[in-house]
Amino acid sequence: MKTNKSPDASRRTFIRNSGLAASSLVLPSFELGAMGRVFQDRKLKLALVGCGGRGTGAANQALEADNQVELVAMADLFEDRLTDSYTNLMEKYQGSGQMNVPDSNKFVGFDGFGKAMDLADVVILATPPGFRPYHFEYAISQNKHVFMEKPLATDSPGIRKVLETARLADEKKLNVVVGLQRRYQVNYLKTLEQLRAGAIGTIRSGQVYWNNDGVWVRPRVAGQSELEYQMRNWYYFNWICGDHILEQHIHNIDVANWFIGEYPASAQGMGGRQVRTGPDHGEIFDHHFVEYTYPGGAVVASQCRHQPGTMSRVGEMFQGTKGAVETNDAGVARLLDLQGNETATISNPEGHNPYQEEHNRLFASIRAGGQINDAYYGAYSTLTAIMGRMATYSGQVVTWDQALNSELRIMPEMVDWNTVPPSLPDADGNYPIPIPGVTKAV
Repeated sequence: MKTNKSPDASRRTFIRNSGLAASSLVLPSFELGAMGRVFQDRKLKLALVGCGGRGTGAANQALEADNQVELVAMADLFEDRLTDSYTNLMEKYQGSGQMNVPDSNKFVGFDGFGKAMDLADVVILATPPGFRPYHFEYAISQNKHVFMEKPLATDSPGIRKVLETARLADEKKLNVVVGLQRRYQVNYLKTLEQLRAGAIGTIRSGQVYWNNDGVWVRPRVAGQSELEYQMRNWYYFNWICGDHILEQHIHNIDVANWFIGEYPASAQGMGGRQVRTGPDHGEIFDHHFVEYTYPGGAVVASQCRHQPGTMSRVGEMFQGTKGAVETNDAGVARLLDLQGNETATISNPEGHNPYQEEHNRLFASIRAGGQINDAYYGAYSTLTAIMGRMATYSGQVVTWDQALNSELRIMPEMVDWNTVPPSLPDADGNYPIPIPGVTKAV
């Protein structure tokens, strides 16, 4: 899908559609409309697609958000994951009237997502992100309200599918909340109010971080097919995960886009594997460093690293013409003057949980007949992270329009148990690793 618009015109369209230019910085409130009356007095049926830890957590938050929400269907590729999720939820909600998932509504396999969604009013999409564009497309085509985890795709064709589906969600007035929870976190929202009021002037530079030890590894089990092994270890394969710059660091990259009020014009960077070098870690890098340049001139340095024993930092820092701001998800933001002296702190209210707030706002909007659509900024921040991966893998400067219009597809449109994974190991069990200067990434 090519665009004939100029880069500047395209970016203006992105900003308008994503809500970056919206004047209101507070979470929305809703008037009761016709759709609200439809749902006001009856239970909302919920389906969970993707029963890992994040999916189970999201289902718990949905049930906490509204005591008239009822989980009626679950789907996962693996029966053991679904069973564990169901057991954990039943421990809390048995007898509440909110758990109503008979065995006939538990769907295992690649085709289970649609069967589960068909039984529900609201769906949670929490599978590995490569599947997100296709599950989102089905949900909106079937008139379902959606909560979906970030990121929203692993390649540019997937991003374009998400954007097309987002427009259909608007036409149908369906609610879509994306799990970029900092957008629902009070200290971030209040910090943005201060930035828009000129507290630090115009942002000229920034640093965003997701540096820590890394995540789980699931060893290969005798008798597993290559596809099952990769699905169990999805984090380490780009077609399903997109690398950790996308899967985790998207949170911090999204904050940069949000606070600056633009999407990057270009990216360049470097990365590689120094610690996670064996076959157990698939094909992804263990560190990335990307320099994002924004249309207004701001430059943001993006760091993400998975290396045990190194400095751990997850958060953001931005420098403006009048001062600086430091944010993180621990609940306290700091405003600084040009000499680095703290001038103010902004804290979350005690007990505020942005993960819970996402679901509170989603179900309040559904009940009130309102509409939230986070899919635009979710897609554009996903694309920003993909653009960074393109830059580190290739060693080239990658522009926004190159990233958006890339035809390089790494996620198959259809996957079943006969699918040959896009990346296969050699005779020694090692997977092909991107090589800057050689790898084609756009």
